[in-house]
Amino acid sequence: MNTHIVKTYGDELDQLSAEVVLMGGLAEAQVAEAVEAVARRDVALAQSVVARDHKLDELEKDVERKCIRLIALRQPMADDLRKTVAAMKLATALERTGDLAKNIAKRSIVISEAEPMTPLTRSIERMGKLVSSRLRDVLDAYKSGKVDLAQSVWSSDTEVDEHYNALFRELLTYMMGDPRTISACTHLLFMAKNLERIGDYATNMAEHINYELTGEDYVESRPKASNLDQ
Repeated sequence: MNTHIVKTYGDELDQLSAEVVLMGGLAEAQVAEAVEAVARRDVALAQSVVARDHKLDELEKDVERKCIRLIALRQPMADDLRKTVAAMKLATALERTGDLAKNIAKRSIVISEAEPMTPLTRSIERMGKLVSSRLRDVLDAYKSGKVDLAQSVWSSDTEVDEHYNALFRELLTYMMGDPRTISACTHLLFMAKNLERIGDYATNMAEHINYELTGEDYVESRPKASNLDQ
């Protein structure tokens, strides 16, 4: 390929990465603000999270189109192919992360009408901060190309599962103690499950990043705590 074609090809790959990084920033903000809406009982903030979800949907479709076009026209190989496929997989994971954040925000609007359950919402907030930190770390690993940071996220998946299991038990205790809390606690239980799934997506992204950078899959099985609802 001549110099012009090589430069254009490189620009296309860089643009893909930049768009995934943009998606990552938006998804991270959506998760953090959805959890903040729960903690503060902030209906306006929750509505804002719901309203902004379409941006991630549009970006995910754009990344997918660009990846398909690049594969069809450039026929990337080796490192470039892994980079292209990773971008598409990461975009899909980030779009789904945004969907889960939107669901948390929607449920926070519903429970804002019920009596405050501060200990439970604080537990959601703690779990949300943990998941947000995992998401932030995996996005930093992608931006910086740090395999060890991706490995750290992948290895710490059990911590999110343990938080979920503890919160699951806490919610059951509340519901058994006072049946009037069942409706609100059910919404909180779904929020906790959504956060656990976001943690899983962060782990999936760590796997994709590791493969992009090394060309190798993790040999050992993913560390996983058993979930009480599975």
